[in-house]
Amino acid sequence: MSFFEIRSASKSFRTASGTTCVLRDINLSVARGEFVAIVGYSGSGKTTLINLLAGLVRPDGGSVTLDGKPVTGPGPDRGMVFQNYSLLPWLTVTQNVALAVDQCFPAWDAERRRAHVERHIAMVNLTPHAAKLPRQLSGGQRQRVAVARGLAMDPQVLLLDEPLGALDALTRGTLQEEIVRIWEGDKKTVVLITNDVDEALLMADRIIPLTTGPGATLDAPVPVTLERPRVRKDLNHDPEFKRLRALVTQRLLGFGARRQTTQTRRLALPNVLPEDLTRGRPLLAWGMRARRRDEVREVPVTSVAG
Repeated sequence: MSFFEIRSASKSFRTASGTTCVLRDINLSVARGEFVAIVGYSGSGKTTLINLLAGLVRPDGGSVTLDGKPVTGPGPDRGMVFQNYSLLPWLTVTQNVALAVDQCFPAWDAERRRAHVERHIAMVNLTPHAAKLPRQLSGGQRQRVAVARGLAMDPQVLLLDEPLGALDALTRGTLQEEIVRIWEGDKKTVVLITNDVDEALLMADRIIPLTTGPGATLDAPVPVTLERPRVRKDLNHDPEFKRLRALVTQRLLGFGARRQTTQTRRLALPNVLPEDLTRGRPLLAWGMRARRRDEVREVPVTSVAG
């Protein structure tokens, strides 16, 4: 049964040159507790799609529903982890997480909120750094804070907008495993946006490719039948992993090939002729210059026979 759903949604934006359709006819159903990865090229509209799911932007047409209720704006039932951490630089790790907890659970007493914050900081292995400011943390640690903050809201759905894209390979791999470990613990519904096919195969139950824009839409889903827990070094030798990687990659390459269409345009040449440098520099000093084509006159020359 569908828990989180977007139906027949489209989204366009106005630009200096007119209106650009970013997404069209988006249909997605996510079951409760499912981990879904949406994979696509940079610039294809992935962030716009997750912003629609988060309620940060409204679709031009269609609908978004969560547990049967329409999504009309952002809310604590959807936790968002952004690409760029989005931490308040003057607050410590504890204070950044506590800010979200205080907003989501104002009826709780101070002790309960404090314990809730500490539990989620420990969940991402940041307890020794709880009193540090964001500038005192590495990129991977900052992203852990963002994950802890999103989970501490106790949302029904966790939305991950390429949260690991700016990290080095080793830190990225570690955080991928951390996120999966946390997800397996409480089975939150997760929608991950990524451009990394291997990351999607390592983490998700289902991969949905996003076609290229403008007017991008979702392609047919690819079920990931690999057994959990998934160990990266073992997956590299797994025939099913190789098959799924090839399948998703070929689909994405197919979208890219269709995007590279040939366009024919009529080019307007400038109405200017170059200077005649063959006539010598002394003449140029007397006003020789580039002339417009409409300044040139054809003068008939009469030859006189001698």
